[in-house]
Amino acid sequence: MALNILVVEDSSVMRAIIIKTLRLSQLPLGDVHEANNGQEALKVLDGNWVDLVLVDINMPVMDGEEMINRLRQNPATADLPVIVVSTEGSETRKEGLLQKGAGFVHKPFTPETLRDAILRSLGGSDEQKAGDGTF
Repeated sequence: MALNILVVEDSSVMRAIIIKTLRLSQLPLGDVHEANNGQEALKVLDGNWVDLVLVDINMPVMDGEEMINRLRQNPATADLPVIVVSTEGSETRKEGLLQKGAGFVHKPFTPETLRDAILRSLGGSDEQKAGDGTF
């Protein structure tokens, strides 16, 4: 089963790095959508099936935390797996994001780090999913 992923990041360079890293992660990728901020991401989610969202925190227009709040308030997206990909170092902020059901990957990251976080967010063991491609 291929994963449809939405990458929400205001830096086009960082979005490209995340997408390249996803391709190196050996996960079965389907469509990879992109958005510059949380507001654009919500529009993308309105018109596309997405299995997982990778989101930065610090963005203009609508930051990642506000986007996560809106996802959790909407019954259609309340259970959508979200992983924050950020340089954020505040343990208090990270704890708040974890309480909202978001995973966390600290920049910089490796393909393996990103893959393992995605597999954890989707449930089940990393080894099982990496080995058989099931989700």
